[in-house]
Amino acid sequence: MQADTLFSGEVVTDTTLTRSDLAPEAEAADTAAVTFTGEADEAVSQVQEMVTGFYELLPKIAVALIVFVLFWLVAKGVREAIQRITPGPRTAPVGIVLGRLGYAGLLILGLFVATAIVFPSVTAITLLGGLGIGGVALGFAFQDIFQNLLAGVLILLRQPFREGDEIVSGDYVGTVESIETRATFIRTYDGTRVIIPNAQIYTDPVQVITAYRMVRSEYDVGIGYGDDIETAKRVSMDVLRSVEGILEDPAPDVLTWDLAASTVNLRLRWWTDPRRASVLRVRDRVLKEVAEAMAAEAIDLPFPTQVVLFHDQTEETDGDRTRQREGWPAPTDGPSPRPARLATSGDGR
Repeated sequence: MQADTLFSGEVVTDTTLTRSDLAPEAEAADTAAVTFTGEADEAVSQVQEMVTGFYELLPKIAVALIVFVLFWLVAKGVREAIQRITPGPRTAPVGIVLGRLGYAGLLILGLFVATAIVFPSVTAITLLGGLGIGGVALGFAFQDIFQNLLAGVLILLRQPFREGDEIVSGDYVGTVESIETRATFIRTYDGTRVIIPNAQIYTDPVQVITAYRMVRSEYDVGIGYGDDIETAKRVSMDVLRSVEGILEDPAPDVLTWDLAASTVNLRLRWWTDPRRASVLRVRDRVLKEVAEAMAAEAIDLPFPTQVVLFHDQTEETDGDRTRQREGWPAPTDGPSPRPARLATSGDGR
């Protein structure tokens, strides 16, 4: 009975205490440490796989580089061969353009083959598909560049003008220095360089001054109405035939061109070498010698003049508004104004 009395009451059972019950923060730290360790192991594993894959690709990369170098050597040989077989000198624009196109095409083909060797899953159809989508985007982004490139290729192939030709393009006049696939370089007569995009050259009108072996120049010379026209034409023709640099065929000529306000205009026309230096030199000599020859023959080269006529100076009808109407109507009713006489204009009559 005493034992029962001593142990009467609730019996306390054993309770298992975990680390989370004692320290929850410690368990969270252990969990984070385990997670970080797992991620680090995974990253290291991925790096090891990449390194292993790279070592496995090394033979393929070496073969791809060898193949690309072979294509590059072949492309250089093809470019040289095209430039040699193209008619004309090796520096001819046509040979240069065709050689560059062949060179670029073989390099692109070599790049495709090398890529397929390293990555067998990448087929030509996949590459072309990717290039098609990318080509559309690049086409919009670099539209002007591609236009100039295509225009440059067409200019070099068709050769509307060559290096050394003198051309007029828009506001620019000069000598063509070089024709590149993007732009044309010209040197103006005042010694500046102008770079004109090939798209503008190809679409806008271009005047090629030196396209032919000769060019015609002309100048109008005015003589007085009291001078003999045939004599003036003969004097002018003698000058044109004597000036060095004027071609005999086609022959120069002098035409009666205009009955102007103060002069009878004769148009002098002659043919010379088309280069600007020759044109200006001959023009200078023609104008100088024509002026001297006209003066020697007492042929007047009048400057513009104005004649002021006072009525009642020469004829009976001058100033009579009933008989001579020069810009004013005759009155329909009432007397006409009396003519104004110079001798009596101050007396009010």
